[in-house]
Order: sequence, then C-alpha cells, then structure tokens
Amino acid sequence: MPYQWLPQTDAHVQRLHLWPYRSLPRRGFAGFIGMTALMLTLPLMTQLGSGGLWILLAFMVAVLGGLWMALQHTYKTGAVTEDLTLTRDLITLRRLAPGAAPQQWQANPHWVRVTLHRAAPVANYLTLSGSQREVELGAFLQPSERQEIHDRLQQMLAALHLPP
Repeated sequence: MPYQWLPQTDAHVQRLHLWPYRSLPRRGFAGFIGMTALMLTLPLMTQLGSGGLWILLAFMVAVLGGLWMALQHTYKTGAVTEDLTLTRDLITLRRLAPGAAPQQWQANPHWVRVTLHRAAPVANYLTLSGSQREVELGAFLQPSERQEIHDRLQQMLAALHLPP
C-alpha cells in the first residue's frame, strides 16, 4: 500500500504519508535489464558471421537504451511524496516533487470538506476544500486506496467537531 498513517507522538496529531506505487524496485532494475539483454541476444546468434548481425545489434542497443531511459524517468517521477498533518486547529498538505518547489496548503479543519468525485476523469478523484482553495490528494493512488483515505479522513474530521 503506497500510503501509511504514521505513528502518533501526540494523541491530537494525525499524519498521513503518501507515495507512488513502485512495481519494479531499484534492486530489480539490473536484473530486468540483464534478462532483457539476454533475451534480445538470442536472435543475434543466428546472424553470427553475417552483416545482419550489426543491424540487429544496433536495434538491440536502441531498445535497451530506450528501456533504460524510460525506467529511469519513472523512478524520477515516482519520487513524489505527499504529507498530510491533521491537528485540532490546522490541516496541512505538503507535496514534494523532484525538480519543483515544495507546495503547501493549510486550512482550518473545521471548514475543510473532503470530497470523492466519482464522475471525474479518474475514478474516485479525492480533493480537500478549504481556505478558498481545492487541492487534490493522492492522485497517484488506486481508486480503492483513495476511497479508504476518504472514509478515514471523514471520520477524523467528524471526530474533531465533537466536543473534547
């Protein structure tokens, strides 16, 4: 699950940390590239000693180079993180993305509205509204995960409205 409710140091502080899902961890990257190179060399064996070897070798190098660059790009764009902090007086969402300035949104939790847009371009589009602004939460998560976060945030915000 690419999100985690962090342990609480204070009973009145809730923290949520979100990150994109990684289907291929970095340690599997070298093995994947190696196996792909091995599979691509099989057709080269039939061309040993002929001029066609160099043509196929050029295509193999181009495929491996393109695959390498594409995977490196996904690792770079997958370094996005979001941190949500909820206290009795303030809700803060901080988004960190590589190559971009940190983005931050704050509002009074009493006036924050958590909305799950079912008819949006993506399923279960999750937003937080408050302080005259609407921000997106967990765009990189699965629809079911956004549903779970929505339900838990609704419960937490409702609990804040109860008398202490």
